[in-house]
Amino acid sequence: MPEHTSGLRLSGLCFFLQILIIILFAVFVRYSPESSPDLCSQQLNCSRRKPDSGFQHPRFRDVHLRALLGFGLLVTFLGRYGPGSVAISILVVAFTVQWAVLIQGFLYFFLNGKIYVGAQSVVSADFCTAAILISTGAVRGRANPVQMLLLTLLGVTLFSLNEYILLSLMGVSDSGGSLTVHTFGAYFGLMISRILHQPHKDRRKEQQAVGQQSEVFAAAGTIYLWIFWPSFTSATAVGDNAEPWAMLNGYFSLAASTMATFVLSPVLYEEDTLRVVQIQDAALASAAVMGMAGEMLVTPFGALAAGFLAGLISSLGFRFLTPVLRSRLKTQDTCGVHNVHGLPGVLGALLGTLLAALATADAYGGRLELVFPLVAQGSRTATDQALCQLCALPVTLLLALLGGCLGG
Repeated sequence: MPEHTSGLRLSGLCFFLQILIIILFAVFVRYSPESSPDLCSQQLNCSRRKPDSGFQHPRFRDVHLRALLGFGLLVTFLGRYGPGSVAISILVVAFTVQWAVLIQGFLYFFLNGKIYVGAQSVVSADFCTAAILISTGAVRGRANPVQMLLLTLLGVTLFSLNEYILLSLMGVSDSGGSLTVHTFGAYFGLMISRILHQPHKDRRKEQQAVGQQSEVFAAAGTIYLWIFWPSFTSATAVGDNAEPWAMLNGYFSLAASTMATFVLSPVLYEEDTLRVVQIQDAALASAAVMGMAGEMLVTPFGALAAGFLAGLISSLGFRFLTPVLRSRLKTQDTCGVHNVHGLPGVLGALLGTLLAALATADAYGGRLELVFPLVAQGSRTATDQALCQLCALPVTLLLALLGGCLGG
């Protein structure tokens, strides 16, 4: 009977939210006229949001596949909760995309009382989806679908607010989401996990017991991450010339991070065979560390070094930091989002701060106006830009932690 009641609550909440979104779409949302000038040129709040230059199907497709197949299959390593987690991931994606189009639309694409949407609007919503899926990873197995939907409702709103503060008001460059996606998603989820803590229950090992079928699906999710994550990292890179740069930096970082996992895991766990989930963690850690710096002045050497360091930090975090967080801070991090997204995201923010300090015309050439437009215009020095990049970190952490307290 309680399970049936829970199902009815989920059904009622889904019905209410979907009807609400349909009404809001009917009132506010319109497609961007193909013949009109770029909407972002008419608005003050577009920030890094690139206007649609035609329907760029490969990027649109890659970002969606990463969200559904990469993150969706990612949670199948939870032997007990894997199948249900995949279903919840699809539910979260379905609701987040719609709600994010509305919330981000009011902030970025609102003109004359209407929200004008296009392919880039949905790509932007997919970035929000990634952050919410990261947050829900911290509470898998301990939050029911109704709670997941409510978490998503709040998380999308806070994500959009944090993104607006960083990108539009502060002028921070974070095209791949080291702060806005990975760091915010991780610490928002961790705070909710702390509030939902259940004493004397350590479920992470229980949930991670993997069977052959779970391992196969997790391997598929890892392969999808390898294929599509560089495209995700470069999806909002400014300028067509920046996209290959950001994509290659992400790919080099991905390769080095995976190698770091093979270096440390046999030493830390004394295992002859590496589990697929550990390679998943390495792939995600590399994306987090390269999210901000991917389109900046990162050489191939720098991308490899950053990715390798992210892989080492992630592996060491699982071995030494997670037990401390569980015992001292009572944080049950089901999917290990702190080590996979939080710490590498912070590292990526620090790397982005360092590279912003080098934002000069001599170093960046013609790309300076694309990556750091305020510096190129002379309204901000490279030092000021670096300080803004650095200040964005505590702003993100504060909003994520306060939002987590409110959500809990």
